[in-house]
Amino acid sequence: METQPANGDAETMQSLWANKYRGATVEDLDPPPALSVQPTDPIHHALMSGLERDYTHLTVISQENRALLGYISIPRLQQLLKEQKVMESDPVQAAMLKFRRRGTRYKVITTETPLEELEEFFSGGVDGSGAQEFAVVTDASRKFVLGVATKNDLDKFVKSRA
Repeated sequence: METQPANGDAETMQSLWANKYRGATVEDLDPPPALSVQPTDPIHHALMSGLERDYTHLTVISQENRALLGYISIPRLQQLLKEQKVMESDPVQAAMLKFRRRGTRYKVITTETPLEELEEFFSGGVDGSGAQEFAVVTDASRKFVLGVATKNDLDKFVKSRA
């Protein structure tokens, strides 16, 4: 015998998400491969690479072991350059935003992550971490960066299925 959830609100939310995403996962967004730079690369290299591919975020990886260190936001980078807080010849590490390592639980986003979980991640509903601009899509063990998904990617997907 099946039992119904006692809380009708939870059932309503699940129904809304099911209608909105219809079982879709991050893989259905077809996220572009991540474009990575190294901390010692010059800022002009990162900026041109991002602009040429129309990427808003680039991952920054370690030269030694390709570990994910942080990211560069192209719009933020352009603002820093405009304000002359960094120069085009400066290394990427001067402008990158580092991922916090200690005391932080990461929400692993893989190609199998349901889109409702990605929406929750973007809205800041995951572990109280605050709203996020983008998600780094990795394999389940977080060893390989497979791509980057943005809130805009999610919005475009919803509009395309409406």
